[in-house]
Amino acid sequence: MTKSDLVDFINTRRATHKPGTINRVIILMRYIYNLALKWETPGVDKNRVSGTPLLEESNKKERFLTSEEVDRLIYCIKISRNPMLKYIAPGLILTGARKQELLKSRWMDFDFDTKIWRIPMSKSDKARHVPISDSLELLLNSIPKACEWVFANPKTLKPFTSFFYSWDNARCQAGLDDVRVHDLRHSFASFLVNNGRSLYEVQRILGHTQIKTTQRYAHLDQSSLLSAVNEITRAAPNVLGEGSRPQHLPDITKAQVLRASKASREPTRKACPHELEIIARAEALRAGIAF
Repeated sequence: MTKSDLVDFINTRRATHKPGTINRVIILMRYIYNLALKWETPGVDKNRVSGTPLLEESNKKERFLTSEEVDRLIYCIKISRNPMLKYIAPGLILTGARKQELLKSRWMDFDFDTKIWRIPMSKSDKARHVPISDSLELLLNSIPKACEWVFANPKTLKPFTSFFYSWDNARCQAGLDDVRVHDLRHSFASFLVNNGRSLYEVQRILGHTQIKTTQRYAHLDQSSLLSAVNEITRAAPNVLGEGSRPQHLPDITKAQVLRASKASREPTRKACPHELEIIARAEALRAGIAF
């Protein structure tokens, strides 16, 4: 395969496939070539896909819940026929965890002394650690301990394979038909950033290896931006005032007041006849009158 073959492959599928789908194929092909080089496969001397830029994906869906939407969702989740949904959804909102990370969590993964939840195997194939907030600890303490799995299916005592039906009912009742389970993770990051937490903190909690990934969650609403620019007023409250005179400079305002006071006390001198004549001649010349 040549670079030209790859370009033809991409161009012929632009009209029928979304950019994200094409990108997944490019990434897969790049990975296959890397494995072939690693395994010293005969006939493969270099990665033909390496250096091929990915297409710009304009179809990424970013949905962030507001506090009012969370309230509506929680109400509908509480009345769900799935008894564990009232623990699963709040758990996702309070941790920003991925769905499978939460569903496959065990009691042994939670250390309440150090307030750390250890996720043994994350998306990056590495263990990561999530702080246990006070609210999360209250939620965990309210869950019945029937087996080793924290959010187990009561019927099987195993992790849920799916809870879409009960989730779909709850979100539709709340008027949030477009909200996906993964959007709870988006909203977690959005709430943190909108309340002044840094992208670095959000990156660490979400377990992102690159800050670029975190930035798509760093959605700031207008009220947060307005509050941010208003911080300058609190930082420099006298920016619209009179300022403070440096000690090494003379008091200019006081000097001006003294000069004005001195000038008001001086008697007004009357012009002499000779001066009046000169002034009259000047005015006449300015007006073009012969004098």
